[in-house]
Amino acid sequence: MTSILGISAFYHDSAACLVIDGEIVAAAQEERFTRRKHDHRFPTEAVRYCLAEAGLTVETLDHVSFYDKPLLKFERLLETYLDYAPAGFSSFLKAIPLWMKEKLWMSDLIGTEMAKVEGIEDRKDAARRARAFPWRVLFGDHHESHAASAFYPSPFEEAAILTLDGVGEWATSSIGVGRGNEITLLKELRFPDSLGLLYSAFTYYTGFKVNSGEYKVMGLAPYGEPKYVPLIKDKLVEIRDDGSLRMNHEYFGYSHSLKMTSRAFAKLFGDAPRKPESKLTQREMDLARSIQVITEEVMLKMAAYAYRETKAKKLCMAGGVALNCVGNGRVWRESPFEDLWIQPAAGDAGGAAGIALAVWHRYLGQPRVSPERAGTWRSPRHANGRIPPYADGMKGSYLGPRHTEEEIETFLRARNLPYKKYRREELPSAVAELLANEKIVGVHQGRMEFGPRSLGGRSIIGDARSPRMQSMMNLKIKYRESFRPFAPSVLREQVAEWFDLDADSPYMLLVADVIQHRRREATEAERAVWGIEKLNTVRSDIPAVTHVDFSARIQTVRRETNPLYWEIIEAFQQKTGCPVLVNTSFNVRGEPIVCTPEDSYRCFMRTEIDALVLETCLLLKEEQPKFEESSDWRDDFALD
Repeated sequence: MTSILGISAFYHDSAACLVIDGEIVAAAQEERFTRRKHDHRFPTEAVRYCLAEAGLTVETLDHVSFYDKPLLKFERLLETYLDYAPAGFSSFLKAIPLWMKEKLWMSDLIGTEMAKVEGIEDRKDAARRARAFPWRVLFGDHHESHAASAFYPSPFEEAAILTLDGVGEWATSSIGVGRGNEITLLKELRFPDSLGLLYSAFTYYTGFKVNSGEYKVMGLAPYGEPKYVPLIKDKLVEIRDDGSLRMNHEYFGYSHSLKMTSRAFAKLFGDAPRKPESKLTQREMDLARSIQVITEEVMLKMAAYAYRETKAKKLCMAGGVALNCVGNGRVWRESPFEDLWIQPAAGDAGGAAGIALAVWHRYLGQPRVSPERAGTWRSPRHANGRIPPYADGMKGSYLGPRHTEEEIETFLRARNLPYKKYRREELPSAVAELLANEKIVGVHQGRMEFGPRSLGGRSIIGDARSPRMQSMMNLKIKYRESFRPFAPSVLREQVAEWFDLDADSPYMLLVADVIQHRRREATEAERAVWGIEKLNTVRSDIPAVTHVDFSARIQTVRRETNPLYWEIIEAFQQKTGCPVLVNTSFNVRGEPIVCTPEDSYRCFMRTEIDALVLETCLLLKEEQPKFEESSDWRDDFALD
């Protein structure tokens, strides 16, 4: 048995992943344990979880690996500072001491932190312990880690690979090909030209948090018009036929300062960046729509170029930009590729899985038998009227901690909390009854999801047919901006009857439109509405998950992947005729997705969620004792 620990850390979304003999057995982000969103620190608790899941210790690991190469990243920082000197000197002074003290000695730092995983808190003792470990840290290139996370767990025996993010060492996007256990990167776009950083610049300018608020820009885009596209192409960026970019860095500050955009950018668009939490105007909506249009154009051109260069029929994607599910949907529908698979933990967290798999297949030279080769997967575009088998190496992304019935009941009894325990076969119907009565239900069952999406393991769910559900969930449950859309979870068997999609979308990473006959025709008065006022129009039979442009970010649910969640949706269909539920992450704004039963109960009581499922235990809000805290919980989380 060969065990490989993959680590991503020290930028944002730190995570750990354990691979044993080529199989991902555990993976989680550090934020879920520390309750600190996008936690960038060494993933101590995530590592402890991964080791405990497999019954291993730090000492018994065979290999420890890190998802990028710090020396190459340091080279890029130094060259960039020299190129822009004397501009950026203050940023230089902030960054360099940390590099000189810790990051240039990453192997020693990781060893010391791994000793702390064992419980050795004293730094000198931890450093001594680290020198005795039987392994040494292996490093991988950032975009190679992304590429490995995209291809190795995919269903495909051979595929083109497209990675897109802000920046790794030097690369900001890459195109490659995977065959069997081999990955070859063919071409890369290099810093400071970057689609991810271009999108983040608009995220910053429209008043949202970089590395966190990009999905808000995507959700805001349908409320606007693409009026700034000509200006962006004229002044900010040249888009070439292969999808590569050449950016005018007079308008950007990220290369040499702590701000994403420059004064020239603000002058070009007529005002200073929007202040966070201030009122959204039509300008922000139009800017969001414009940069989304640019992003989709680049993604489509990059995909087309990857097809021409590799001659592959399938495509795998990873990197933070691969979380842009609207762009992904267009790549799925409009690119020359027959099939598409996207890593569910597409951002930096997924790099931990990528580097661990790369060590197994590339460093150790171990073979890979893909689901396609093994016969456990077939193309959804060649299904011949039936749903094909589906399999990949991410196991539905259910790779985090699980809690036994005994652990949950011990928690509930210790706090004297009223609950009703159901037989497993009775629970789906009981939950469906609550949902059919417009109750909002928190679900905590099975293993926690790895990646940014809740997929039925740690989810808040509701009735997609309710015209009140979106605003109710946004304002009373999530405490977030009213414009933000919610995703549908739909039975895989029924997806084509409700959406313009007849394929698996298990990770909520494809956007497709609600099918025509499920839509509601807008009145003349409704068609005349502009901007955020579009939100109040009922557009379909499932208004809670239908965005203002009739689109939806779809999760298809298979019984074999998540049995209980599938059965809840199926029971809801039996009662209502609708196989679609609203699904949003089990958290409030600024908080990481819940991990433990205690996290779930706390979120349940802080919000207006009506009921909570903890495995087969059901708790109703009106039966719970008064919930009191010594301080305002909103102070615990930074808004994002």
